[in-house]
Amino acid sequence: MHIFAIANQKGGVGKTTTAVNLAAALAQAGQRTLLVDLDPQGNATMGSGIDKRTLRVSVYQMLLGLASLAEARARSPSGHFDVLPANRDLAGAEVELVDLERREQRLRDQLARHANEYDFVLIDCPPSLSMLTLNGLCAAHGVIIPMQCEYYALEGLSDLVNTIKQVHRNLNRELRIIGLLRVMFDPRSTLANQVSQQLEAHFGDKVFRTLVPRNVRLAEAPSYGIPGVLFDKHAKGAQAYQSFAREMIERVGVWEKEQRA
Repeated sequence: MHIFAIANQKGGVGKTTTAVNLAAALAQAGQRTLLVDLDPQGNATMGSGIDKRTLRVSVYQMLLGLASLAEARARSPSGHFDVLPANRDLAGAEVELVDLERREQRLRDQLARHANEYDFVLIDCPPSLSMLTLNGLCAAHGVIIPMQCEYYALEGLSDLVNTIKQVHRNLNRELRIIGLLRVMFDPRSTLANQVSQQLEAHFGDKVFRTLVPRNVRLAEAPSYGIPGVLFDKHAKGAQAYQSFAREMIERVGVWEKEQRA
């Protein structure tokens, strides 16, 4: 089971879009996939076709030990992957987790009990360094960072890298940066191309080959509760996420060979 947190402390950079569409694309490729929604807004839950307003059990109850992962998970009706759903109840977990034992490891402990059931676990983290984000980073083997190719994104990236280093040093020695995914990319923009080149120069092969363009169809898909890769398979954004899923499967295969060697 490969666990990846999708994180960026900057909001509006396509974390949830990336989480939902990568989950759906991996499921289409035959990978057993679980999407964990750790954002109290519950956007990944709704984007997967699950109504957050009708949830009786969610990731909130699971983190507090009131329900198991098996009781909390639901199935995306269109995406054919499992979801640990979230709603506004999760906002209360920030306070309630503080006094609990292994408060940063609650998600990790639950996932460990289902290690043989999934090939990929994707964690959609909220846009802040909170107890929820820490749970995501402590559970993950690596971090996927979606980012726009603009100046302010570069500013926030250094803060995020430092946060990941601190978590690696103090809480999760397995954690590493898997790669940077360039999203909402406009090839006509000189700035976007300059920032993209800077990322490649500084991070090298940590930058994914896939470029996800700005795409209206990806933005429309959540209102229908269908992942963009299924909403319009021929849209450029959908094809980009399909390509990204293949790249992820390829990278994981390379890592496994290196570990066996």
